[in-house]
Amino acid sequence: MITTEEVIRALVDTETAAWNARDADTLVSLFHPDTVWPWPPDSAAHDPMQWVMPMGRFERERWRRSWQALFERHDLVHNKRETLRIAISEQGDGAFAVVVVDTLWRNRITKQSFHWKGRACKVYTQVGERWLFLFQTGLLEYKHRHRLSWAGQPSTWSEAAVHNNS
Repeated sequence: MITTEEVIRALVDTETAAWNARDADTLVSLFHPDTVWPWPPDSAAHDPMQWVMPMGRFERERWRRSWQALFERHDLVHNKRETLRIAISEQGDGAFAVVVVDTLWRNRITKQSFHWKGRACKVYTQVGERWLFLFQTGLLEYKHRHRLSWAGQPSTWSEAAVHNNS
């Protein structure tokens, strides 16, 4: 039997493969209809007061067209991604993956590059038997690049409350 962690890792890997293949149809198939995606103006903008909402609420065809336009105008130079952590809710119906992203695009005409680089928290929800992408923080860079030990860290709200009050 496949575990929830394996399902979430497969979703991250499917998204990565879709970016690599420049496959907008596969990308939009991963999203929950209520997805919204705020984005910081740069990877150092940790304060959400600076963030923007360029895409609005998920609308399959609009998002597909937007990504297809990106693919038609840009070459993918590289797309390196590493999943650092997967956490699953106590109820087993919500999860998130912490993913380091290093994706470099180059405009086919101007040759100008733009870089997606930083760490994201990708949030997933279970809908019936299917898991869907619900939300992601924009890519942010952090001073501590090493892997953190999650041993002893709270995994539920009740554990977090006890942990924070001790």
